[in-house]
Amino acid sequence: MKKIIILTPLIILFIISAFLIIYLLSDKNPNQPPSALLNKDVPNFESKSLYDENKIIKIENIKNKKILINFFASWCAPCKIEHPLLFEIKERYPDLYILGFNHKDKASDGINYLKKDGDPYNFVGVDSDGLIALEFGVFGLPETFLINENGKIIYKILGPITKDILKNEIEPLL
Repeated sequence: MKKIIILTPLIILFIISAFLIIYLLSDKNPNQPPSALLNKDVPNFESKSLYDENKIIKIENIKNKKILINFFASWCAPCKIEHPLLFEIKERYPDLYILGFNHKDKASDGINYLKKDGDPYNFVGVDSDGLIALEFGVFGLPETFLINENGKIIYKILGPITKDILKNEIEPLL
């Protein structure tokens, strides 16, 4: 009985170490957790425009297009880092519909941010309560989704888009 009590912590340590080694040897990236929505239909959503609450966007309005959906906020520092790349994407891929969601932000702050730094989006929706982001499984800001013409989510970017991500991961899908 005494041997079991002495060996139990050693056995637990061995099991934890084995799981850690297996995880480290796998090619999983903790900064890119898998999305449950990958290769699935875009969730249904409806959002008012940030600029005009009488204008509304629904997924039905933008079917049969390649879409880049970007969740951002004026208070989000990484969003400001990726912001210039959204203009680059818009310039290189004029047929790509870029949809932004101002997430859990005051409308006036979002409008001022886009007036100051420019607006790369075809439409800016409001997600003040975070329910649209919840449907997409957003972990934090910024998060970006690439949707194909069939309405399937084909790629998810957790964190800011970088030049490397744009070149190596987004552009091959466009």
